[in-house]
Amino acid sequence: MSLEIQDSEVDIVIAALQPNLTTFFEAWRPFFSRFHIIVVKDPDMAEELQIPTGFDLKVYTKSDMGVLGATSIDFSGHSCRYFGYLVSRKKYVISIDDNCFPAKDNGGLTVDAVAQHMSNLKTPATPFFFNTLYDPFRKGADFVRGYPFSLREGVECMLSCGLWLHNADYDPMTHVVKRNQRNTTYVDAVMTVPLGAMMPVSGINVAFNREVLGPVMFPALRLRKEGKHRWDTLEDVWNGLCAKVVCDRLRYGVKTGLPYVMRSDAEAGKALESLKEWEGVKVMDVVLPFFESLKLSSTSVTVEDCVKELTSIVKEKLGPQNAIFAKAADAMEEWTKLWKSHGAQSA
Repeated sequence: MSLEIQDSEVDIVIAALQPNLTTFFEAWRPFFSRFHIIVVKDPDMAEELQIPTGFDLKVYTKSDMGVLGATSIDFSGHSCRYFGYLVSRKKYVISIDDNCFPAKDNGGLTVDAVAQHMSNLKTPATPFFFNTLYDPFRKGADFVRGYPFSLREGVECMLSCGLWLHNADYDPMTHVVKRNQRNTTYVDAVMTVPLGAMMPVSGINVAFNREVLGPVMFPALRLRKEGKHRWDTLEDVWNGLCAKVVCDRLRYGVKTGLPYVMRSDAEAGKALESLKEWEGVKVMDVVLPFFESLKLSSTSVTVEDCVKELTSIVKEKLGPQNAIFAKAADAMEEWTKLWKSHGAQSA
């Protein structure tokens, strides 16, 4: 597999939750200007977007979402990024939040997040046996003694989960307790998430093979009082759990670690104390055991098959416990229809 990044095979998707994107785009210009960019404006935002010139981009707004017709899927807030996933026609999608900027590595060099995500996706993953030197396909690394040769070819990596410095991705209660804590540790490592291990995927800094994984990259689980802030959303956490289960079933890989981005302090001063109880805590206590015990059948041989089976299981097992799970199953079912009608086309 060639590691060279082809400009024509990548879409960069930006969910615009703030009107002025000038500083954001100027910071990313050296890394984004080669690629086509999809900017999806939060349908609840009234202000006009401010974007500097010199980029190959297309802006999608609430009126563009109307072409989908009546749909139960809510594309407001952070979920608007998923509309970008739907309308993209490229093999790979890279999505970075609009309050993130290029990070610097331990040597002071600016990180090319696009190149690192593509390196993760274009080199094999090793989910079936953990390599204690982390990603053996990185320069200067290899498989450790005792690693079975039968597994050293690895499998295709479909999902690359990048990290971030400065403003940590905490839930509301942790934000209150650790309001001033910042992440300053740049860990120069990439690892494959082991088979069967669950993880909270975040749309803050993520990339995936849209051509393969697109049908499972959906917004589905929304809390009753979910807002516009990262710390009170669960849609991408649920999405990541679904994607990981599908990747495990189909023997695809998921990587986490590099690349890092730098998150701003935009949300640090919010009145988080008002959130005395966050429904997400209770939800995750139900969700995690469900996904850990979930086994998709051998008859599900495509991502679409897996999503269909997963939707049915969620509706049957979780739906009766809480209405938000029933609505999540409905949204997953709706996404399957939208993907067939609007997302399945290739470039």
